[in-house]
Amino acid sequence: MVFITGGAYQGKEAFAAEKYGVGEDEIRACTEDGEPDWSSRCVTHLERYVWYCVKNGLTPEDRFRDDAVLTGDDIFCGVVPIDVTERAWREETGRFYSRVSSRADKVWRVFCGLPLELK
Repeated sequence: MVFITGGAYQGKEAFAAEKYGVGEDEIRACTEDGEPDWSSRCVTHLERYVWYCVKNGLTPEDRFRDDAVLTGDDIFCGVVPIDVTERAWREETGRFYSRVSSRADKVWRVFCGLPLELK
């Protein structure tokens, strides 16, 4: 499994396409309305899935394919949210990304279109 993180609009999906051959037809974006498609090869916007879990009192699960390419926006820089739910979302996203990263074979951070291998 591969996990790619970075800020919004920094080139994570383009990097996944170039480095791992992910096609547009393989990409499934998470929504704030339910669980991701666990069978997809590429799942993006993991932060939205965590938001869904926080809103519904659930713990995010990691049931992705072993060969999945996952992306998630880095929502940790900047001001700590004053709203308790938004703060819980930020904290739970950090914990979830840590769990995903520990399972992943490769972890990347993309900033300004430039990939940095973390693991």
